[in-house]
Amino acid sequence: MDDASHSETVDAFHFGEFHVVQPKGRGHRSGMDAMLLASMVAGNGPMTVADLGAGAGAAGMAVASRIEGAEVTLVERSPDMALYARKSMAHPLNLRIAPRLSLIEADVTLKGKARVEAGLGDDVFDHVIMNPPFNDPGDRRAPDGLKAEAHAMDGDLFEDWIRTAGAIMKPGGQLSLIARPESVSAVIAACGKRFGGVEITFIHPREGESAIRLLASAIKGSRARLVVRAPLFMHPEGSHRFLADIDDLNNGRAAYKRLGRNRKPA
Repeated sequence: MDDASHSETVDAFHFGEFHVVQPKGRGHRSGMDAMLLASMVAGNGPMTVADLGAGAGAAGMAVASRIEGAEVTLVERSPDMALYARKSMAHPLNLRIAPRLSLIEADVTLKGKARVEAGLGDDVFDHVIMNPPFNDPGDRRAPDGLKAEAHAMDGDLFEDWIRTAGAIMKPGGQLSLIARPESVSAVIAACGKRFGGVEITFIHPREGESAIRLLASAIKGSRARLVVRAPLFMHPEGSHRFLADIDDLNNGRAAYKRLGRNRKPA
């Protein structure tokens, strides 16, 4: 076994429907957050999707795996993580989705001409998904450089990332993201006048326990009001087993659809 095989893993998602090559023992390793983010893209017809800060590609690949008509562009600035994304795209167990995947190695925070020249043109995508870095710079840094880069938030991150999402998305397109609950005000503020119809869902480990994540979606150019949806609970009391609806979202059997004008679950 060569050195490379010791430094990376090949992880199956959606019951083996696709596989992701990830660094072992360093960097950010994708898991449930990426799968919940991917579940927010709903629909069956042809669509273009951008996965900003894609890492090794898990969330974008999950969209391509579940939706046959989805053409997915992975966007990643780290050369190291972009290498893993390329390995994931080229893995022989991903032949079914590989023709509908592409990669742009670029900084999500680029503006104007620099962004366009990097390959992120205006009004291109139907959906933009993102899992932005979670931590403030003052938080304890992760033990390795890759993980620190993936988890540290410098400057007005949500403003920068959501500005880019608004620029590269078609009018009426959908933004979806996953973040920590304490980011809710920053997410809403960054959507500003670019996006409306913001829908927020808080994710709790169990009933009676504090939220650990939020899901947010919004529509470019919409004027609809903010909606805080019913919370999602991951586990039953006293158990680490996933509840059925979370298990379906995590394994690509269902999409977490927007309420839209109905304001009631589909």
